[in-house]
Amino acid sequence: MSKLSCLGLLLLLAGCGFQMQGAFTVPTGMERTYIATDDQYTLFYRELRRSLQQNGMQFADTPADATAVFSIHLDRTDQRVLSVSARNVPTEYEVYYSIQYSVDSGDQNLLSRQLLTVTRAYTYDETAVLGKAREEGLLREAIVGDLVRIVQKQLGAL
Repeated sequence: MSKLSCLGLLLLLAGCGFQMQGAFTVPTGMERTYIATDDQYTLFYRELRRSLQQNGMQFADTPADATAVFSIHLDRTDQRVLSVSARNVPTEYEVYYSIQYSVDSGDQNLLSRQLLTVTRAYTYDETAVLGKAREEGLLREAIVGDLVRIVQKQLGAL
């Protein structure tokens, strides 16, 4: 591809409003954040903290030491049956993960309560129980990754 055609392509992309998604930057007021949750061992909490820490956020040990408090009000995951066979055996499940959170900085509410639910469906085969259990775990991890990206995007907009 010639330099002229590359330049033309770049001008075309810039003209249509295309922008590459930048890296997450820590919002003003959240330099030292405390994550308030009832359970620090959930998949969402661990992945959120790891991801935010990788992107430069510092964490406080107590709310008093923090510039902002990220409160996790709801952190729930489960699965439900979507369909059954003629023999009344489940053939399809849905895995879901729901979170509800808010962000406060001092007396100021930076982000009001947000409720997010992400679901994924998968087929179930009773002859491959171990493989399907692993598939469910991988789906749950992928869902949590999606939730963390959504939260980071919302925080980045602050």
